[in-house]
Amino acid sequence: MIIKPKVRGFVCVTAHPTGCAAHVQKQIDHVKAKGPIQGGPKHALIIGASTGYGLGSRIAAAFGSQAATLGVFFERPSEEDRPATPGWYNTIAFTNAARAAGLYVGNLNGDAFSDDIKQQALAMLARDMGPVDLVVYSLASPRRTHPRTGVVHKSALKPMGASYTNKTVDTDKGIVSSVTIEPANELEAADTVAVMGGEDWEMWMQALHAAKLLAPGATAIAYTYVGPSHTWPIYRDGTIGRAKIDLERAARAIDAQLKAHGGGRAFISVNKALVTQASSAIPVVPLYISILYKIMKAKGLHEGCGEQMQRLFATQLYNGNQLNLDADGRVRVDDWEMRLDIQQAVAEIWPHVTTENLAELTDIVGYRAEFLKLFGFGVAGVNYDAEVEPHIPLT
Repeated sequence: MIIKPKVRGFVCVTAHPTGCAAHVQKQIDHVKAKGPIQGGPKHALIIGASTGYGLGSRIAAAFGSQAATLGVFFERPSEEDRPATPGWYNTIAFTNAARAAGLYVGNLNGDAFSDDIKQQALAMLARDMGPVDLVVYSLASPRRTHPRTGVVHKSALKPMGASYTNKTVDTDKGIVSSVTIEPANELEAADTVAVMGGEDWEMWMQALHAAKLLAPGATAIAYTYVGPSHTWPIYRDGTIGRAKIDLERAARAIDAQLKAHGGGRAFISVNKALVTQASSAIPVVPLYISILYKIMKAKGLHEGCGEQMQRLFATQLYNGNQLNLDADGRVRVDDWEMRLDIQQAVAEIWPHVTTENLAELTDIVGYRAEFLKLFGFGVAGVNYDAEVEPHIPLT
């Protein structure tokens, strides 16, 4: 069948297998071109491995350090007449490339929040890889069924305490407008923490420790975002921020446990704002990213997920480097984004953006292009008019 993009709101409901494969290969090529990452991981567990920063981490570990990887993800497989989700095709592309390079690849598709998937992952590690020296926790989900209580928690993208009004952009229609978001109640905030906070990461680490599947000196890492004051009411000071504070709490607890058992480490990496399926759903953020992209591209500082993770691994985690931590104990690879000159330029442009000058003052075109690439569309060298087989099994 010929597969074209079908965008509904902040989601594209189709994905292109050839385009996804080409997009993954570009990230692989970047990591390989940067050269080996000395002292990198050899056995890595990536929880949330099929898209975004999780996929970028898996590529950096495998093709930068020749690591064996087990990836856990939750994707809809393809059917005879229906494309899969992009993460399914991404994982197939990664798997094929890694195995062609002689690397072990394990894949586990299911609910990473569940006890069942944790036990399956432990069994696969024990059978095929042994103790892991890197655990990446990069889940992005709108809901979580708690494995102990059975309660379904749903996250909310809302401010806390008071309503919040600011500019936003309809990235599909190119309309800049004002949006007002009503504040979350305490139940919504607690549910968001349950979904996006650190409890599940702790459960994974406890399970790995109990099964003796953490190597001495293991590294555990999760990702967060801080950003500028434009986004704080909806992000850092909102329900998501509550969850990220809990994630940082978990990092400190896990770090203490790892240090007590083999001298390992756990921490949070603060990453750059990028177009992802998650960020596209947060009001205000797409407009900020569109402005940011224009400025950072002009200065030659723009990075995608794969480039960010390669830099994290090569300049912070490994290659004999010392972690460059901020006052809160976090690694900062959002350092280029948060440079004073970059943020001053964003602040100067922000109040002047309208529907009429959107294309002139921002990189809305680049935003849309990056959004479509998440689903395998708009990737150079791919013939999107050609027939393609959507039904590809993961082997």
